[in-house]
Amino acid sequence: MTETEASVGDRRESLESRWTRVNGLLLHSRVSNKTSGASLPSVVLVHGLGVSSRYMVPLAAELAAERAVYALDLPGFGRSEKPEAALNLTELSLALVGWMREIGIGRAVLLANSIGCQVAVDAALSCPELVERLILVSPTVDRGARTVPSQFFRLLLDIPREPLSLPFIALVDYLQAGLGRTAKTFAYALQDLVEQRLPHVRQPTLIVRGNHDTLVSQRWAEEVARLLPAGRLSVIRGAAHGVNYNSPRELARLVVDFLKPSP
Repeated sequence: MTETEASVGDRRESLESRWTRVNGLLLHSRVSNKTSGASLPSVVLVHGLGVSSRYMVPLAAELAAERAVYALDLPGFGRSEKPEAALNLTELSLALVGWMREIGIGRAVLLANSIGCQVAVDAALSCPELVERLILVSPTVDRGARTVPSQFFRLLLDIPREPLSLPFIALVDYLQAGLGRTAKTFAYALQDLVEQRLPHVRQPTLIVRGNHDTLVSQRWAEEVARLLPAGRLSVIRGAAHGVNYNSPRELARLVVDFLKPSP
């Protein structure tokens, strides 16, 4: 089954919907149907809390001209099947790598947003042979604000800085996932001390932050980059938390530059 997804500006890219059974769960993904960059490692997009691959479509449209792009709906979110209980971050990362193996992606670049960054870090540590590089966009959770009230307040400040369409996409996805599942996944994310795992990540890693992001402070983004053995930070001017949606073209430029072979 194929669906046409809108990209940034006048561009449109056709993304193919696929369903893959992984550990008994039917998982949905959006896959670029171009052969551009077929010899290069694919880019796998990992969404954040409560949302789905839908808000990764603008970025996928930009990157598809360069190489194969995959965007997964993690178990319980988007169109993917919903297990009875919410999965913790380790279980989500196991589902991610299980799906990568099942679909035959091989070694890939993981590009994640928000809480998806925590899932991607876990995947890079548990299955380093599958992860070429990491790109952590708006990585959470800022340990200077690791409480529900702090995160909720920061989210409220971020919403007016995003495109008007993003909150509506997020609301539909939240309702589809279920508020209980979303809340439980959020609780797992708050318990995850990602700063203790970052020093063990060996893959070259790009950190991206929007300078209008109220959820991820500049101090925290710099700390994440510093803790990574091979990390570097880039800041996109005018972008808020959902950089992959609000600034896909600017983010794609950073990604393409980061993935260029070393001279």
